[in-house]
Amino acid sequence: MFKINEKITWVGKIDWELKKFHGEEYSTHRGSSYNSYLIQDEKVALIDTVWRPFDEEYVEHLKTVIDLDKIDYIIANHAEIDHSGALPELMKHIPDTPIYCTKNGVKSLKGHYHQDWNFREVKSGDTLDLGTGKLVFIEAPMLHWPDSMFTYYTSDAVLFSNDAFGQHYASEFMYNDLVDQAELYQEALKYYANILTPFSPLVIKKIHEVLALNVPVSMICTSHGIIWRDNPTQIVEKYLEWAEAYQEHQVTLIYDTMWDATKKMAEGIAEGIKSVDPTLNIKLFNVSKVDKNDIIAEVFKAKLVVAGSSTINKGILSAMASMLEMIKGLKFKNKMAAGFGSYGWSGESPKIMHEELKKCGFECTEPPLEVLWQPDEAAVEQCRSYGVQLAKALGTKF
Repeated sequence: MFKINEKITWVGKIDWELKKFHGEEYSTHRGSSYNSYLIQDEKVALIDTVWRPFDEEYVEHLKTVIDLDKIDYIIANHAEIDHSGALPELMKHIPDTPIYCTKNGVKSLKGHYHQDWNFREVKSGDTLDLGTGKLVFIEAPMLHWPDSMFTYYTSDAVLFSNDAFGQHYASEFMYNDLVDQAELYQEALKYYANILTPFSPLVIKKIHEVLALNVPVSMICTSHGIIWRDNPTQIVEKYLEWAEAYQEHQVTLIYDTMWDATKKMAEGIAEGIKSVDPTLNIKLFNVSKVDKNDIIAEVFKAKLVVAGSSTINKGILSAMASMLEMIKGLKFKNKMAAGFGSYGWSGESPKIMHEELKKCGFECTEPPLEVLWQPDEAAVEQCRSYGVQLAKALGTKF
C-alpha cells in the first residue's frame, strides 16, 4: 500500500514469485504486480482488485486503509481473474456495493463467479461523479478482452489503463522513472508482442480516440507493472510505433534439431546473411531450449524470420510446431521468412516449414532449403549461399 497522491492509493500486490502467467502460456522472469487503486474523493471508488490467490490478504490489507463500508463504487476495468479475483471475498463484506463495468464485463464476471452482484453497465463517455473529480469510462474492446475498458479521473488527470501500457515486472519502485529503463522496455515490448500484437489495428484506433479527447494525462496507472508518471505518454508513443508492423534491423533465426544437423544449417545461413550485411542484428534460438515468449519478442522485432526443423514421422519437431502455431495466432505483419530443414530418408520438414511460414502471413521469397543427413562442408556452403540470397532479398525489400 502506498499513496500515489492525496486522493489515490495503490492497494495492489507485488508478486515476486510469479514465473508463469495465463496458465503456462506466458513467462514472467521478473515477476509481476496486480495493481488496484483506491480513489478517496468525496465519494470513494476502488478500481480493480488482485489475483484470486491473494484475495484474503488483499481484503485484510484494504481494511487497514479504509473502512470497507465507505467504498461507494467498484470499477471493474477488466473481468479476467488476475484483475477481479478478490471480488468474491470483498463482496462478502460489502455485497450491495455497485460494480461499474462494460456490458461484456457483466457477462464475464457472471461467467467467472456466478454471482448476481449489483452491476452497473457503462459505455464510452459515461461518467461517475466522485465530488471534486469525475470518472470517465472509455470502452476498449479486445485490448485485450471484449470487456476491457479504461477509466480517466478528471481531478488528477490520471488514466487507469487496464492491461494497456503494462508489463509483467515486479519492482518496489513502482514508477517508470525509478526502475531500470532497459528492463522496463524489454518487458513492455515482450508484453505487447505476446499479448497485444493481434489487436494492433484496434490499438491504433483506440489511442487516437483517446488523444482526440484532448485531455491532459499526468499519470498512466496500469494493471500490471509500473506506473508511468515521468513523461507518461512516452509509452503511448511506443505503442503507436509497435502497432505499425514494427521491425528493427534484425534477422531472427529459429530452429529445432535432433542431432545438430539443423543447428549447423542455421549457423551456416546466419554466416551467409552476415557476409552481406554485417549491420544486421542476427539472433539464433533453439526453440526447444529457449523461452517461447522471449523468442516471440525477437520475432516481433525481426524483418526476416528464418525457421528450420528436422524431419520426424513425416512432420516437424513438436517444439517448432508449437512455436509456429503461436506465431500464426499473433498475426505479425510486413515480415519476410524462409524455411529450411534436415532429414534422413523422407524429407518433409523443409516444405512443411515453408508452407507454415506462409500461413503465418510472412512473405517467402525463396524456396525452402533442405539437407540430407549431417551437412558436410559442401552442404554448409550451400547454407551460406542460401543466407546470402536471403540477405540480398531482404535488402531489396527493405
